[in-house]
Amino acid sequence: MSCCNVGDQRPDFHDLGKRINPENKRLINCKAVDVNQLMPLKYHWAWEFYLKGCANNWMPTEVSMQRDIEIWKSNRLTADERRMIMRNLGFFSTAESLVGNNIVLAIFRHVTNPEARQYLLRQAFEEAVHTHTFHYIVESLGLDEREVFNMYHEVNSIYEKDEFEMKLTQDIMDPNFSTATDDGIRTFIKNLIGFYVIMEGIFFYSGFVMILSFKNRALMTGIGEQFEYILRDESIHLSFGIELINNIINENPQVWTDEFQQEILELIDHAVELEIAYAQDCLPNGIIGLNVGMFRDYVQYIADRRLVRLGLKPRYGVEESPFPWMAKVMDLKKEKNFFESRVTEYQPLGFESDSAGGGNSSDDWLSS
Repeated sequence: MSCCNVGDQRPDFHDLGKRINPENKRLINCKAVDVNQLMPLKYHWAWEFYLKGCANNWMPTEVSMQRDIEIWKSNRLTADERRMIMRNLGFFSTAESLVGNNIVLAIFRHVTNPEARQYLLRQAFEEAVHTHTFHYIVESLGLDEREVFNMYHEVNSIYEKDEFEMKLTQDIMDPNFSTATDDGIRTFIKNLIGFYVIMEGIFFYSGFVMILSFKNRALMTGIGEQFEYILRDESIHLSFGIELINNIINENPQVWTDEFQQEILELIDHAVELEIAYAQDCLPNGIIGLNVGMFRDYVQYIADRRLVRLGLKPRYGVEESPFPWMAKVMDLKKEKNFFESRVTEYQPLGFESDSAGGGNSSDDWLSS
């Protein structure tokens, strides 16, 4: 035997009868197959989400901030406009890290399907990139890092939203928590809805409107470009999360009781009111093209769209978005051209067809 303890004896043959049947895979509570064995796939939609995320690769430092720096140092922005920008930087800088922590410390632990885990790993990286983005913006504009990154401790409207989300993570971080019971599955679904549907699908979207309204006016275009990238990522996160939630419910239909659905509706109601309060804080006097009444309608409009995708009935009855210009931001072909025009040649995401399954239309993928 050599110094490396390498012998000349052949290893034992493994039992090929242990090869898994992909139909035995389950998103949670799966003990029938090896959680580390990716192929063969069962949930092709999860793998497609991973590929789409990889095709959307970007880094904040690729975006020039020179014009933003010049505008920020000038008198072109009002005090109310600066307040709105600062509030959004303060909220997003912490919220993105909360989402990343929830994926790594909570969701990943309880998802037992390897292809879904593959996407979660990709999403966790994207959340790190988003946090990096806010550091890059803060550094470029010469802002006080402590003020921005500590704002969730100092601004009630931000604190309330973050506290709402952290309670949902705390429940499944308990060492004794398990999805082995129906109550455990419901708690896990509440966490997924809290982060994918509420945080990324409602809280983030009103922030996108606020920041992208500046780019719509040819102001703060560097920040706006980075928020467009983040919006593209978050749209994929939202769709993956809803697919994950709906499939867990399909595999465990006994948990989706009328009482639990009512609990989810109350959760959404609470989140909508928190977001309206946040808009009031960001826009105490309104700015060009934005006011609190418009955001109340917008938050309720997108909340109804999220509810429908969860198989629930619309709740608020707002038929049209008060920000029709967001449809242009969300336009698929325009986004594809936007990415292909970058110096770095990004691959198109292929949103024109619903290759990820689940019956979602392209409008569902990037619904504003």
